[in-house]
Amino acid sequence: MLSREDNDVLCRVGPGTPGGTLMRRFWHPVCTSAQLPHPDCAPLRVRLLGEDYVAFRDTAGQVGFLEELCMHRGASLALGRVEEGGIRCLYHGWKFSASGAVLETPNHADPKYAARMKAPAFPVREEGGIVWAYVGPIELLPAFSRYAFMDAEPAHRVVLRINVSCNYLQLVEGGEDSSHVGVLHTNMARPGWKDNDFTPNPDVVNPAALASKDLEPALKIEETAFGFQYVALRKTHKPGVRNARVVPFIVPYGRIIPAPAFLFTVLEVPQDDTHTSTYIVVHGETPITEEKIIELLGLNDPRYYNRKDCTFTASWADTFGQNRELMKENWTGLRGVEVEDATIGLSQGPLYDRSREHLVPADQAVVRVRRVLMESVKRAMEDKQPAALGLDLRGVSACDAQLEDGANWQDLLPSHRQTVEAQESADARR
Repeated sequence: MLSREDNDVLCRVGPGTPGGTLMRRFWHPVCTSAQLPHPDCAPLRVRLLGEDYVAFRDTAGQVGFLEELCMHRGASLALGRVEEGGIRCLYHGWKFSASGAVLETPNHADPKYAARMKAPAFPVREEGGIVWAYVGPIELLPAFSRYAFMDAEPAHRVVLRINVSCNYLQLVEGGEDSSHVGVLHTNMARPGWKDNDFTPNPDVVNPAALASKDLEPALKIEETAFGFQYVALRKTHKPGVRNARVVPFIVPYGRIIPAPAFLFTVLEVPQDDTHTSTYIVVHGETPITEEKIIELLGLNDPRYYNRKDCTFTASWADTFGQNRELMKENWTGLRGVEVEDATIGLSQGPLYDRSREHLVPADQAVVRVRRVLMESVKRAMEDKQPAALGLDLRGVSACDAQLEDGANWQDLLPSHRQTVEAQESADARR
């Protein structure tokens, strides 16, 4: 269990909080590229770490990320006109560039005045179908971290955003909890479960398609430069061979989940203390479509997901659409990996009190998430370098493979060792 005080440290991310201090050291996804589909399209209101911003794509296609309220009189720029190389406030027509330069002040048409002003604007990168921004102290601006999915061909990558009304850590911990996969996702993880007749799921896209029906995996954990990695070892029908599922945790909220033919990179970005934007990026060696992933996740039903504003819409109002009659054949009475995961996160309430829980050995990775985050918060509060900051993450991956007894599970992903060595080399040069 976690004390209420430590729970608040990890879960609260607003300005001036310890958790918020850590979060503001990193680049964050703020929207998908598809949410700003073309130059001079409608601006997008963004909530990030308890504060409000506006994102827009100017006439040249460049993305700007500004504080939401106009620096003149505080009207929302999310209502503004995006035109002629900038965003214009409706109230008095003040116009700002993507970099925050004040281009026009119609009610005080003195160019010298405008030249002295600058709107609060933040560094932006657009990579891998996602718009990223840095909102921390500019003197601590880190190098931008690249993920492997950023190098994938667009036809081999799908990017989704799902806004869920609960604290980010509930979703992070669910993602780092290997033992839940064979239970919560029973229908996809253990086909034939009702007859105790396990048949592996043949869907090569499904990250819940386990190769074993073992519900009590043995966990081994190793700290890394990006946070930690763990292996969940499950028994198989072959003597001397276990299934090894290796998953990384990337500070402050990232993970990569293996599917048979694809990788799912998941980033649980805090909007504030009780709302999260989940970014799911699927990539692999073969083409994949958004429709396939939407269906797999259970988000093709409008009862669960509003594709226009990316909101997960199910709630207690209709018991998350759970079908009790369907539970005769379907473990949860729900449908889809993300629908099941988001529903469980929401069922814990907006911000779960971890002082009430009772942990078991299968929760080791969850405990390690908290420990690594607490250490990272401490380092950030002391102006030290937290794990993963500025690290090239293209070598960080995940896998689901067979492992013979006595073999080294870390050898399944040697790129993780190389990532650590590259970081150590970079640290030595500083």
